[in-house]
Amino acid sequence: MKTELIIRSNSSDIDFALLRDGKLVELHKETLDNNFSVGDIFLSKVKKTLSGLNAAFVNVGSEKDAFLHYHDLGPQLSSLKKYTHQVSTGKRKDFTLKGFRFEKDIDKHGKIDDVIKAGQNLLVQVVKEPISTKGPRISSELSIAGRYLVLVPFSDRVSVSQKITNNKEKERLKRLAQSIKPKGFGVILRTVAQGIKVAELDRDLQYSIQRWVNMCKQIPSAEAPQKVLSELNRASSILRDVFNESFTSIITNDLSLHQEILDYLERIAPEKKSIAKHYKSRVPIFDYYGIEKQIKSAFGKTVSMRKGAYLVIEHTEALHVIDVNSGNRSNKANSQADTALEVNLIAASEIARQLQLRDMGGIIVVDFIDMHIADHRKKLYDHLRKEMSNSRTKHKVLPPSKFGLVQITRQRVRPERNIKTKEENPNKNGEVEAPIVLIDRIESKLVKIMEEDRTGIALHVHSFVASHLTKGINSIQMKWFLKYKKWIKIVPRDAFPYLKYEFVDQNDKIIR
Repeated sequence: MKTELIIRSNSSDIDFALLRDGKLVELHKETLDNNFSVGDIFLSKVKKTLSGLNAAFVNVGSEKDAFLHYHDLGPQLSSLKKYTHQVSTGKRKDFTLKGFRFEKDIDKHGKIDDVIKAGQNLLVQVVKEPISTKGPRISSELSIAGRYLVLVPFSDRVSVSQKITNNKEKERLKRLAQSIKPKGFGVILRTVAQGIKVAELDRDLQYSIQRWVNMCKQIPSAEAPQKVLSELNRASSILRDVFNESFTSIITNDLSLHQEILDYLERIAPEKKSIAKHYKSRVPIFDYYGIEKQIKSAFGKTVSMRKGAYLVIEHTEALHVIDVNSGNRSNKANSQADTALEVNLIAASEIARQLQLRDMGGIIVVDFIDMHIADHRKKLYDHLRKEMSNSRTKHKVLPPSKFGLVQITRQRVRPERNIKTKEENPNKNGEVEAPIVLIDRIESKLVKIMEEDRTGIALHVHSFVASHLTKGINSIQMKWFLKYKKWIKIVPRDAFPYLKYEFVDQNDKIIR
């Protein structure tokens, strides 16, 4: 599998597109004025406690106060408060936890009024960015994510990612972590740590400890609310979480960002520095790599798939609903049950991609095509879980209900990615689908027609579109001929609206 990260930078934000074998699978945006990214640590001030909710509102500098529930305080809250006070007052100069005497863990069933008070300063970490009218969700159980491990202050526990299923590898990693971790810090081994040698683990651990020390140096002069540790920029955090041997290129149009990537690769994978490239062409970088076209075709209400099938994606305040449609295609070679399974498997792969692309969170309900064979339902469920397994976001997939619905819950930590794909209609009032995806629609229809083994097919389109389809020796029309071994006649129609097209058979009858 070939993996590429394409980064587009402009004056106000940075867009990150992750491609696998040329297909867009993730899209992220980093707004340069975003002060509340997941992972940021703040010296905050408790605004007020709410005994009825067993929670508190905390001032981190956001327009809306952050929400802190008792269960997000972490059992080591007393130790954290004691340490923060010692550092703030200058009593502790050694910012490691050597010699630090831990306090007793707080009662996991306790009351928030018993452990924090209004006006108190508290170190907290953003776990969910501000969404809609809500402020950030925060936790005082701090952690610092590295490439191979996550450093957890005020803990001695060593744990391993559940995605590592080999018990021998789990024990090996635990042994290595125990041998290198400093006293007072816990460690969580990440999935990418599989097979990693102790020297690489230790290098990653020392980098995370240095970030902790640098954060603590800021605390004595900080005035709440103030950020004391920033999460890595989005480029570095994406590389930290997904970088592997399959990466073939990391390309950006920004020279300073290119240098940042080189510096980060120097630390985590110096042998891969050559894959980082600075894009200098005058053609926009997302246009050159075909990303704009994929965005337009992937973010609409209707999403086309192979075999003429498509998804309809609707959003409500409480949940997301996805409807799977076969496109009324017929397949004489297969039974109706086999056709339903085939379309549902294609849809499951696309749904997993869509959830990642749009960063959809909360409850997602999918209405697959009805399947009456138990083995087919199990195949679909297993396939969907496998496709979702690559997601770094916490999620759960429930088996199909008796009504054929599949429910998915997916953690929401930042606002959903929503891109307007429709454009102003050149012929009348209102909006139409973007012309950039018109060819995809035509080709999807053509696939269905070719399955019916028709001959003498002609395509009627607006003259501008006809010119695009027939332009050059390697025209789209010629590619269709080489693919299907049938010549598709292109008929220019000046009277057609720009986006209208019709396939007709040898008797000039429209093919529905």
